[in-house]
Amino acid sequence: MTEMTRRAGLVLAAGLLAAPALAQGGFPSRPVTIVVPFAPGGSTDVMTRLMAERMTEALGRPVQVENRPGGNTIIGAEYVARAEPDGHTVLMAAGTTLTINPLIYRRLAYKPEDFAPVTLASTFPFAVIARKDGPADIAALVAAAKARPGRITYGTNGPTTLTNMAMLMVLDRLGVEMQDVTYRGDAAQLNDFLAGTLDLLVVAGATALPVHRNDQGRILGWTSAQRVASTPDVPAFAESVPGLVAESWFGLLAPARTPAAAVERLNAAAVQALQDARIRERLTNDGQFPKGSTPEEFARFMASETERWRPILGKLDVPQN
Repeated sequence: MTEMTRRAGLVLAAGLLAAPALAQGGFPSRPVTIVVPFAPGGSTDVMTRLMAERMTEALGRPVQVENRPGGNTIIGAEYVARAEPDGHTVLMAAGTTLTINPLIYRRLAYKPEDFAPVTLASTFPFAVIARKDGPADIAALVAAAKARPGRITYGTNGPTTLTNMAMLMVLDRLGVEMQDVTYRGDAAQLNDFLAGTLDLLVVAGATALPVHRNDQGRILGWTSAQRVASTPDVPAFAESVPGLVAESWFGLLAPARTPAAAVERLNAAAVQALQDARIRERLTNDGQFPKGSTPEEFARFMASETERWRPILGKLDVPQN
């Protein structure tokens, strides 16, 4: 049994096999709350609210969204991990929540086994964007980086953020060096990029696509296995470097020990919501790939993502907290 398979099995066992009986009257018996570990107004918040509308119809009870931002998604995740395991409080987790945080925080307030997977909602790559006066394509970027090793700059929100680690994976596979510059958020990066003091942006679709569409910069490539539907003319890095895939994700999880019947109902409602044309259009327009999976598939996916990022984190000098 591989370590990845073992971890997936632990998550499922903790989340489902030891579940207590459903409360009399069935699930749900009151409103369901989806906790979003980000501030209101962002792409995750908007997607979750759209899903909540459709899930309300499927479950026959109100599904509401509660924002609990902060701590690199730790605040919201800890809140759900400690919630009553009855399915009425769930988490819209991000890749950072259960892929990265467990690898970099020694005393993390939760662990993957504290959650029962419900469904993978979406995956999304990152865009590498050059200024209009910069490299025209990936080949030109590689040539420029080899001519000026370590001098081309790219923005990051911190060394262990997925955007930085995605770029580290790109640089490693392309065999070039560049210099990261740390900012507090995408807006600060974008300001310097537009001012001409930052060479590259490495951001998710919600930030990247407006820059590309407004002709403020040029997306050279996406860190996905396939092209993004909203930019069919822009290649994925994997087309020239097979296996170069660096994506994040969003997904629903309940507290561990949530009854299997509640998880099944939540899964059915969420998967149905993700088939809604309006939600799929919104996700696609933000550079995301709509999903919808079984709890078992989601558990295996999370385990595989942990193993994908572990070697990259191993190359960083990250003090564990």
